[in-house]
Amino acid sequence: MLTFIKAQAASIVGSLADFFITIVLTEFFHCWYITGNAAGNITGAIIQFILCRNWAFNATDGKTSYQLIKFVLVWVGNILLSAAGVYLLTNYFKLHYLVSKVIISALLGLTYNYFLQKKFVFA
Repeated sequence: MLTFIKAQAASIVGSLADFFITIVLTEFFHCWYITGNAAGNITGAIIQFILCRNWAFNATDGKTSYQLIKFVLVWVGNILLSAAGVYLLTNYFKLHYLVSKVIISALLGLTYNYFLQKKFVFA
């Protein structure tokens, strides 16, 4: 249970960075919300990898490059699911893009990301 809580904390920190970048690019630089979402995801992923490897899963004995490759594979799935989910909720359900992003981020963080990181990336 402690690992789950630490992984969720790492996810929250990564998500805060993700949201910050998304909002800055979308609201202040007037980028398309999908572009801002992708850039935010990249930033959040980097932060989350570092925190998960060194703190949440304490997986520093494994080769960083091998873990990074597996993390990127999981992250590519995450970014595709995130972009599709944010687009679907924003365009078809008419939610604000940030509300869509919160919903999708929470769903992916509690399911897809945690289980794949625990069982595949940092196993």
